[in-house]
Amino acid sequence: QVQLVESGGGLVERGGSQKLSCVASKRPASTYAVGWFRQAPGKEREFVAAIRYTGGSQLYSDSVRGRFIISIDTLQNTAYLQMNTMKPEDTAVYYCNYRAFWSGRSWDYWGQGTQVTVAT
Repeated sequence: QVQLVESGGGLVERGGSQKLSCVASKRPASTYAVGWFRQAPGKEREFVAAIRYTGGSQLYSDSVRGRFIISIDTLQNTAYLQMNTMKPEDTAVYYCNYRAFWSGRSWDYWGQGTQVTVAT
């Protein structure tokens, strides 16, 4: 099974920057997109950013657009999330996601999550 491991979380000051990484044990079959999601206490998991596995096209939630940058190094099977100008509301557990499509449906692979806390 594909395993995703996030790292880079921790405490960051308001307005600061933090970079998360997500290393996949191997490329999931038929992967077409990679994304980052987050979940704050008492809230549902929400979409943050996504990028096509082939690179280029990116999507961002309104809350992070202009502040966060998603990227992927397919050779190293590693996805990144550069977070800038961080706000307290960015505090959450961040999860890496690889999405593949085969057998007529999407298949999602998730990391264990990494805690990001923005100090007030």
